[in-house]
Amino acid sequence: MATATDAKKAVIAAAIRVIPDFPKKGIMFQDVSTLLLDPAAFQASIDLFVEQYRPKDIQVIAGFEARGFIFGPPVALALGVPFVMLRKPGKLPGETVGEEYITEYSTDKIEIHTGAIKPGQRVLLIDDLVATGGTLLAGANLVRKVGGVVVEAAAVIELPDLKGRQKLGDLPLFTLIDVEGE
Repeated sequence: MATATDAKKAVIAAAIRVIPDFPKKGIMFQDVSTLLLDPAAFQASIDLFVEQYRPKDIQVIAGFEARGFIFGPPVALALGVPFVMLRKPGKLPGETVGEEYITEYSTDKIEIHTGAIKPGQRVLLIDDLVATGGTLLAGANLVRKVGGVVVEAAAVIELPDLKGRQKLGDLPLFTLIDVEGE
């Protein structure tokens, strides 16, 4: 018998468009923009994140540019905690701290405003997708660098074949949908 959670996950999965060979040949791009066109699917994703994190004493949600900015703020509002942006270099005014990382496509860097996360604050990292785990690992390293405590990482979609979960080591990862293949 399907649970309410299973029903929400089915609605989410059905709303995600797959685009072959984007951004390069052989990649099956999981496009969450179509999930945003379906209010029931978008609400289901936010509901499942809130249900997961309400009991975990999260004090800050840190979301990755750009799609982590879609899912992080509504979850932060529902939990009554601040949302912190993890951005590409040069996008944040003022003093920043950064962390370089390798993605499935390139080398990149993320930055955070100095002082956005206070030492000891319990932080949830959120993004749309985890593939190789490089982005989430960089975010965890960056949060730790500024003194935060990374409680967990979360994403709408996981591509388990790319083994990103293993790269995260002992950092717990919560995802809504698993998609086999690359």
